[in-house]
Amino acid sequence: MCSWCSCCETSTVRRSCGLSAPVTCTRRRSLTMKADPKSLPPLRSDAEAEEFVETADLTQYDLSGFKPMRFEIEPKAASLNMRLPAPLLDAVKAKAKARGIPYTRYVRMLLETDVAHQ
Repeated sequence: MCSWCSCCETSTVRRSCGLSAPVTCTRRRSLTMKADPKSLPPLRSDAEAEEFVETADLTQYDLSGFKPMRFEIEPKAASLNMRLPAPLLDAVKAKAKARGIPYTRYVRMLLETDVAHQ
């Protein structure tokens, strides 16, 4: 039985051995959750994005399209020039495009992952 609404008062469940874990009233929850979440407004700068995140109730927005983002912070001081067969390079570019990143970053991620696992 929940303590903040009357929807569960008619429950026929008996408590035979004291209090159990807190119960969530799903009827109440369904009333508070939005059926149609808002789409995010266009944010044209970092300042706009920061202000929006600080002031908005993000539970009202559809965040299902968000993907984890990896930021590159470490400066790159060395370069690498390599020759690859054209089909291999095309395959690498296709994989990078599927992930939505430049192929050079994808190659760097593969190298970093391989070195980290050794």
